[in-house]
Order: sequence, then C-alpha cells, then structure tokens
Amino acid sequence: MEAYARARQLIDDAHAADPVRTADGGPAELVYGERVEAWVVRLVPDASPILRLAARCQHLERWLTPRATFPEGKSGYLAWRRSLYVKQAERARTLLLEAGVSAAEAAEAATWVSKTGLKTNPGTQTLEDAAVLVFLENEITAFAAQHADYPREKFIDILRKTWRKLSPDAQHSARGLTLPPAITDLVREALG
Repeated sequence: MEAYARARQLIDDAHAADPVRTADGGPAELVYGERVEAWVVRLVPDASPILRLAARCQHLERWLTPRATFPEGKSGYLAWRRSLYVKQAERARTLLLEAGVSAAEAAEAATWVSKTGLKTNPGTQTLEDAAVLVFLENEITAFAAQHADYPREKFIDILRKTWRKLSPDAQHSARGLTLPPAITDLVREALG
C-alpha cells in the first residue's frame, strides 16, 4: 500500500539523520531499524505492514535525547529510557499519520514502540523480542567491552533480566545464536 511505502521512507529518512555511523558509513539507527525489522519477520513470518514499520521505529531519533541529559545512576537511566519510549512512540505516530497510515494503525504502532503492554500485547512483545535478539546478536560484545569495569555478577544479572523479557519463542531463537565464547559462558551461567 502506498501509505506504508511513504511511511517507510519517512522513517528511514529520520534514521538517516543519525550522526553516528557504522563501520561502513551507514547511519547506525537505520541499520538498527533494519535489524529489528528482520528479526520481527523471522519471529512472525506473516508480520503485518504496520508491525514491520513499528519495528523500524525502534530507537527513532534516539540521538536527540542523549543519556548524558539525565542524571547518572539507575534512576536516571530508567527515566531516560521512559522518556525515549514516549518520544519515539509519538514521533512514530506523527510520521505514520503524515504518510497517510490510518489513525488506528498509527496508534497501535505507537503503543508497541512505547513498550506498553509488554508480556500482554503481542505487538509490543514482538518488538521487545526483536530488540533483545538484535542486542544479543550484534551489540553484546561491544556492550561488554564498554562496561569492562562491571563485575561478572552484574553482567549475569543483566543477562537474567534481559532473558526474562523474552517470549518463549524468542528464547528459543536466542539459544540458536552463535555468540563469542566469553559471552556464551556468561549466558550459560545466567540461565543455569
């Protein structure tokens, strides 16, 4: 449908403005959105166009709200994340409406992007599953290197909390990922 194609283009254009670039020079958040969508399609092969578009909206314009604009510590981090969910959901809704997507579908996508109804809303859960799988498949090694000062127990706790967010199907997919040996050991310990 033409509105979905326009929405995809608007979302991708927004991602293209990301100042952070991947090793090959592409906008980091565009690559991330593509990866989340790819996992959504793997998890839900008949994913609706609006679910696929919502997947591309993960981290939408995240760079506009740097982590450093919130206080240090866990409470500051959680406030930053909640703020991002709201901003990203509203921006997704705006772009979808601008493209001509129905108000009902735009609202549904915004619900999913905002992480509303995690564990109870299938769309929200699918986006969370895909985001976690992208993290495990593509980002966990860099995360571990960035936080090399964390004690082993903290990594294990993070992995346990991350694992609990996943649906059983996504947990099954996660078990099939090929991870670096050091990360595999941490995951094994976290799940053991």
